[in-house]
Amino acid sequence: MPRVLGPIVVAAYLAVIVLLLAGCSGRPSLIPNSDPSLRKSSAQFSADAAKRHPFKFDLPSGGEAAGRAQVGYGVDAVEVVNLSTEDWNDVEIWVNRTHVVHVPKLKAGRGRTTTLNFQMFFDANGHYFPVDNSRRERMVRQIEMVRDGKVYTIPFKQAD
Repeated sequence: MPRVLGPIVVAAYLAVIVLLLAGCSGRPSLIPNSDPSLRKSSAQFSADAAKRHPFKFDLPSGGEAAGRAQVGYGVDAVEVVNLSTEDWNDVEIWVNRTHVVHVPKLKAGRGRTTTLNFQMFFDANGHYFPVDNSRRERMVRQIEMVRDGKVYTIPFKQAD
């Protein structure tokens, strides 16, 4: 015969769930980013992005960056890897020229992937990149990096 959980056990489970959800409010992801400089609140990412808008169309092109990106719609994130021999410092990563996140450092080398959750990318109105990607206009079409006064295209693929 199955054992019925007592009301105290059920209340304890509910309390744990509420605490877990409350601890995530204001953060762009449930799991803390592996890069300590990217462990900010959504409000901090939004305020920083507001200073970087609008996209600077007059910047010279730096061509294609020596890097790659992967867009994972299942996890709502962009993973970027710097395949060059030098670190990229103080860069802006732009999605579709509408949403931006500042990254203090993208370390050089294969296997050094930086994960950027969609909820780290903000537009000029303070909205993060949509996590409901059921419509084509909400898909990632372009990823670019602004670095040292130039804009670089980052080649990417869709993970899902």
